[in-house]
Amino acid sequence: VQLQASGGGLVQAGASLTLSCAASDHKFNTYAIGWFRQAPGNSREYVGGIRHSGGRVSYAEFAKGRFTISRDNGKNTVYLQMNNLKPDDTAKYYCAAAESGVVAAFDSMYDYWGQGTQVTVSS
Repeated sequence: VQLQASGGGLVQAGASLTLSCAASDHKFNTYAIGWFRQAPGNSREYVGGIRHSGGRVSYAEFAKGRFTISRDNGKNTVYLQMNNLKPDDTAKYYCAAAESGVVAAFDSMYDYWGQGTQVTVSS
């Protein structure tokens, strides 16, 4: 499975961005998709994830109320909409796919990873 994350960029604090994660696999609708991020010098952290059917979405505490994850299985794409961005959100954002179809906050539960897209938020 190849995952392509896109949509990152440089924005000011308070702005919004929507990241996309596109997959080239006909079994995409059976995978859970997770979003993670990693800032320089920090370990990778869970942002949120969506179950294969889209029926369950979970978020890390910092993402609740500001970030929204959705998916369009017809387009093999998952989205991460980020509102009211803060400088602390600056990181490289990765999407990952879990064959289990179950959302998990642990990166070891994911089988495939995209290359990441950089998000930089200036103050």
